[in-house]
Amino acid sequence: MVELNKENFEAEVLKTEGLVLVDFWSDGCEPCKALMPDILALEKQYSKKVKFTKINTTKARRLAIKERVLGLPTVCIYSDGVKVGEVTKDDAKKDKIEEMIKKHL
Repeated sequence: MVELNKENFEAEVLKTEGLVLVDFWSDGCEPCKALMPDILALEKQYSKKVKFTKINTTKARRLAIKERVLGLPTVCIYSDGVKVGEVTKDDAKKDKIEEMIKKHL
């Protein structure tokens, strides 16, 4: 999984061809931490078709706001640099994330 920050977000997500999943999380977000093993499991399953990334919003608040991430956890999927799907807060569960991935494959 690629660790994102405000310096590499554009190159790793917005300028990448194909599908990129971004897990927006923060140090103080317990649901985010609980979701991490599910994201890693999905990465094992879909890594050949989707690039998996994560960004700690504690260190990139402006970037999160710019990407319209207003609550955590939020998992977004980008296709050729454009956000095409998002699950957030209570919907950020493994089955909903997988559903979103399959929809865009």
